[in-house]
This record gives sequence, C-alpha cells and structure tokens, in this order.
Amino acid sequence: MSSAGVRRHLFGVDVDALTMDETVARIMELVAAGVPVQHVVLNASKVVLMSKDDRLRDVIAACPIVNADGQSVVVASRLLRQPLPERVAGIDLFTELVQQAAADGRSVYFLGARDEILDEMVRRFQASYPALRIAGARNGYWESDDEVVATVRDARPDLLFLAIPSPRKEFWLAEHMRAMEVPFAMGVGGSFDVVAGKVKRAPVWVQRIGCEWVYRLVQEPRRMWKRYLVGNTSFMWLTAKEMWRTR
Repeated sequence: MSSAGVRRHLFGVDVDALTMDETVARIMELVAAGVPVQHVVLNASKVVLMSKDDRLRDVIAACPIVNADGQSVVVASRLLRQPLPERVAGIDLFTELVQQAAADGRSVYFLGARDEILDEMVRRFQASYPALRIAGARNGYWESDDEVVATVRDARPDLLFLAIPSPRKEFWLAEHMRAMEVPFAMGVGGSFDVVAGKVKRAPVWVQRIGCEWVYRLVQEPRRMWKRYLVGNTSFMWLTAKEMWRTR
C-alpha cells in the first residue's frame, strides 16, 4: 500500500502519513470528487486542546484528511511507533494549494483576517499567480453565520481557506461545510498574516530543527507565551502518558 493510504493513530485520532506532495495530490483528488471535505492540521497546541475537549477530538477524528503541522507531533509519532514521514506545515500547504489551484484552474475563496490583511494577501497571490481564480474574499468579522454561508455557497469556490483562531475554525467548518457546498475547506489560522507580510516566518533552518515556535514566541511574547511554554509542557506530558499507555 502506498503511503497515501496509510493513517497513524495518535492521541485518539487518525493522522495521514503523507508528505507535502502526496497531501497536495490527495486534496486535489478530493476537490475533483466534489464531496465536501474538511481538512485539519494537528500540532502540539491542538493535541492539548483535544485532551480537554471531546467535541474538538470528535471533529478532528471525523476529518477525512489530517496532517501533522509541527515537528513535535512528528517526533511524538516516532516515539509512539506510529511514524509520520514529515511535517506538513499549514502555511506551506496553504500556499502550495493556492499555487496548484491556479495551475489546475480551480477557484479559491479567502475568509478571515482584517480587510487590510486580506487585500494585501490577495494582491500578492494575484501577482504571483495571474491565472488564479478568486471566487471571493471576506474578512473574519461577521454577525450572521447564515449570511456568510450563503455568500460562500453562491460564489461556488472549489477550495475555501478560513483564517480564524482554533478551535473556532474547526467547529465552524464542521457545522457549515455541507451548507456551503464547498468541495474542500481548510482552516489556516494566521496564514493570511504571513502571506501578507505582517508576520515573518522563521528562517528555513530554524523550521527544519523544529524551533519555529521559539521564533514566534520572540516576535509575539505576550500573545504566544502561554500557548508555547505552557502548551508545550502539557504536550510533552501527554506524549509521555501515551507512551506509557501503548507500551
């Protein structure tokens, strides 16, 4: 069986053992199939959230495609004898999918962030991929879910990217996917900020050694200290418990 058909059981959910290239190919197959599919990434923070929220665990467990976004999850998979081939970072997957959508003539919808971030991101994507079909773009501040759902459905995009915080984005997509009738939807968190140039990513060598979180912490200490310092400690404890349970 190819790796595209393998899933690893980690922290109570199944995670796809896919490389970046395999993930992009699989997602575009799902887009072509046309049945609404929610994608989710799993990182240390989300593992900790899942441990406290059965509803979130159920949403993630129901997603047909789940990737490990975070070197910590990849390392844990190997310690738990459920090895994943590599990290598939959400921001990288997002930009790869936009590029592939442009190449395939598929349309995209961007939902989330502030207007100025959204406008700059769209401008940069259009400059990089002139053939990209943008079905629509809307900021992440709204009062009526029904109105947003109807707007997305009427735009008929092939791929939807939702940039609001976790776990709100996971719950929102799980609730509204079928009503929007979008073949593929992905929560991308702060990725719009990165593409727009508001937030700078760590150098590639820092990403490769699994220390991108340190770079983010230095950039935004007030906002990120609890997520990374407290969250990472909790993640290590959960990994140790899982090792003990499985062995």
